[in-house]
Amino acid sequence: MEMEMVQAVKVYKALGEPTRLKIAVMLAKESNQCFTAIGERLKTVAGSTLSHHLKQLTDSGLINSSKSGSFVHYSVNQEVAEKFAPYLLA
Repeated sequence: MEMEMVQAVKVYKALGEPTRLKIAVMLAKESNQCFTAIGERLKTVAGSTLSHHLKQLTDSGLINSSKSGSFVHYSVNQEVAEKFAPYLLA
């Protein structure tokens, strides 16, 4: 139970920032996006800032990352989203 509470706080903190919420919604609609594709769709976010946002979302467990060659692809973790942020999947 304690671990779930800790993860819930991390997820809600991550989603409490508007850009991270946009990223999570985007990935919920279209999974398996690479860093560049996410950056191009957000336009107003610098690369270093985007990297920070993706790290926060990944650390919370809400998104997964997988390396494919020199690219990293991001997707919403369905299990975590269902538990803590079901509106992302609606």
